Amino acid sequence: MSYYISPRFLDKLAVHITKNFLDLPGVRVPLILGIHGRKGEGKTFQCELVFQRMGIEVVHMSAGELESPDAGDPSRLVRLRYREAAELIKVRGKMCVLMINDLDAGAGRFDQGTQYTVNTQMVNATLMNIADNPTNVQLPGSYDSTPLHRVPILVTGNDFTTLYAPLIRDGRMEKFHWEPTRDEKVGIVRGIYSEDGLSESEIAQLVDNFVTQAVDFFGALRSRIYDEQIRQFIHQVGYNKVSSAVVNSVDGPPIFQKPDFSLSRLIEFGNLMAQEQQRVQSSRLVEEYNAHRLNTTQQVLPVENSKPTQKQVVQEQPKQQQFYKQYSAGSGNGQVETNQLNPEVLQQVKEVINGGYRIAMEYADERRFRSNGWRSCAPITANHESEAVTAVESCLLDHVGEYVRLIGIDPKAKRRVVEKVIQRPKG
Repeated sequence: MSYYISPRFLDKLAVHITKNFLDLPGVRVPLILGIHGRKGEGKTFQCELVFQRMGIEVVHMSAGELESPDAGDPSRLVRLRYREAAELIKVRGKMCVLMINDLDAGAGRFDQGTQYTVNTQMVNATLMNIADNPTNVQLPGSYDSTPLHRVPILVTGNDFTTLYAPLIRDGRMEKFHWEPTRDEKVGIVRGIYSEDGLSESEIAQLVDNFVTQAVDFFGALRSRIYDEQIRQFIHQVGYNKVSSAVVNSVDGPPIFQKPDFSLSRLIEFGNLMAQEQQRVQSSRLVEEYNAHRLNTTQQVLPVENSKPTQKQVVQEQPKQQQFYKQYSAGSGNGQVETNQLNPEVLQQVKEVINGGYRIAMEYADERRFRSNGWRSCAPITANHESEAVTAVESCLLDHVGEYVRLIGIDPKAKRRVVEKVIQRPKG
């Protein structure tokens, strides 16, 4: 099977990797290349194809290795893998890279549900240190004065805005947004179905018929076509004998004939898969469950432990609440009323809710604000403007005298679309 490599993707990786192995006088080359984009567009797989094409050795890490019950283990592992890659360059005399898949999933912070741990901070700090000193990477508790070979680092992810901002600055990380064009997607899909007898025009029709789907959809679609034969095989041998027939058969594993890969059949199965996606998107059961849990919690809270009203808190803190200014958007025509948010913040909340995004809030004291160490307010499950405004006001009143920022999150793309500081300690 001959897979397609995007010339644009190949060129970007080849230039970055080669440039890191050259000694360019007076030029500071970013060590890290961050490849980001929508989920399922083949970022990791395209990287693997480029590595094969260029004959590059790879040391892999995943997001799951960036957290541990023992503080410091993930950052130590990053250093260890980097040193392993440097040793491979020295021993084998070949280019080698360190690749970290889904960095934002392990070291990013999406919303109030993401815990920011000591390990997360140390991983960010370690990657920044390596990017600044790529030939002097030491393991904790030891020191080796021998300079290491510089090792390019490639990281993939969906949304790099969730990462620590100093890590992704241009001097440390070069960014490459990967979103395949139609022609590139056609080329990739043609490689997936290269042995199935589909013509160029049929491949183009298949891509155009599912134009909003990511690349991995078409790979999953090819796998789905085999389901019918496998189902017949299971019924033929019986459910109780499938294990021995597949794993421990004297005649070897079963062999299946190539199924019908006609365009009409692919579109039929593709529509079924798209319908399943739509069911997942439309069910949103987690919102129903969370709403029920929050309502139940509020009902069982004792009266004496309830929070003071917003008016009481405002009266207690008259000076520090000047930023919000009493404002009313009307009451008789369905508009939201608020005594806390000024018009600019209220308009921002409306835009986030009306855009179909989720609201989240974060706060930080003076020290954490300087280090970008934000903490999350209580989760917000508001679906209407009035609920969102009430939740925003509640967070502001809970954190008087601190920095507070409003976050808008795209629930489909799992990325932040708005980040706005709406409260400062000094107004």
